[in-house]
Order: sequence, then structure tokens, then C-alpha cells
Amino acid sequence: MEFDEKRLTVIDHPLVQHKLHILRDKSTGTKQFRELVTELAIFEGYEAMRDFPLEDVEVETPLERTVCKKISGKKVAIIPILRAGLGMVEGILELVPSARVGHVGMYRDPTTHEPHQYYCKFPDDIENRICLIVDPMLATGGSLTAAIQFLREAGVKDVRALTLVSAPEGVKTVLDFDSEVRLYTCALDRQLNESAYILPGLGDAGDRIYGTK
Repeated sequence: MEFDEKRLTVIDHPLVQHKLHILRDKSTGTKQFRELVTELAIFEGYEAMRDFPLEDVEVETPLERTVCKKISGKKVAIIPILRAGLGMVEGILELVPSARVGHVGMYRDPTTHEPHQYYCKFPDDIENRICLIVDPMLATGGSLTAAIQFLREAGVKDVRALTLVSAPEGVKTVLDFDSEVRLYTCALDRQLNESAYILPGLGDAGDRIYGTK
């Protein structure tokens, strides 16, 4: 399956892969699953913000004044796709406590697998922020492309999507849909099954985060 690989980053750090194998295990309990989602979101956040520009700032240490670096004027918004995306928010906020959080609520039709929006709320200055859309699973790409469209319509120029497990079908859909979006994932899995679940995947992320079925 062909897509623009330059805009896809698969985070294959050994610690990420180690945590991912626990996340996939069906015997992993809700508490540990939730903690792992947060930890993996932190790893992804590092990569997604790697290219933020820096500027010099003068700091006085206990011994002398010196010049250090700080992030240059970047404002961040985290946009979880409800409900599973909420599980990744805390990890990103650990890195950027000043980030604003918007929400996009969608559910997937069990027959057509198409997304249906029921909620959408963004910070007032969303058009001036780098937006990190977070959702643990990228299956068909329907929900993610809808969220990207909402942000583009709101005037957002820099959109980055962070997922934990992705199917090739969803990656292609998202990258073909928007020529500027960048996608980060911890795993590119084999395929979707007939019910549009990712194989081998990890089941329903929302159910496993919140202990529901």
C-alpha cells in the first residue's frame, strides 16, 4: 500500500516496543493499560515536537550567567478524539503543561464503520496553535480525517496526528486526505479485518482504558 512515507514517523525505540507488547496483551488490566497509554503518549510527544524552533535565553546559575535555549513562541493545543483519545492527553500535558485542550467527539457506525460527530469544541485561539490530534487507534482513518477537516476549517495551519497503533489503510487515507498533516505512530500493523478492527491490534482501546465492553 503506497503513501507518503516522509510524513509518517514510526517510533521504534526499544522502550516503546517493550511497552507496546504489554499493551497488546489481552491479560493486561485496565490500570496498567491506562498507565502505558500515558507513557507511550509521552514518547510520541517528544518526537512530534522535535522540530520546534529554539531561541536564546539568559539564565543565572548558582555560579554564573549563561545562555541557554528555550522553545520559541510555540503554542500547542491537544485535540483528543473522544473517548479513547482522552487516555493520551495526560502524557502530552506532562510535556507541555501550558497546552490548551480541545475535544472532538465521534462514534463509529457499527455497520458502515463511518464516523459520526456528536461534539466539537476548540480553544478560542486555535488557529494560532500547533494542534496535536491524539487517538490510540488509527483504523479506517474516518474519525481522524474528520478531525483534521474541523481544524483546517478553523484556520489551523500545523496539524500533527499521534496514534499508538495504525493500520496501513488508515495511514493511507489520512495522508492522502491532507497533504500537510504529519502522522506519528508506535506501530504500523498488518491490516483491518472485516469489522474494521486492526490486526493484530490490541482490541478496543476505549474499552480497555475505561474498563467497559
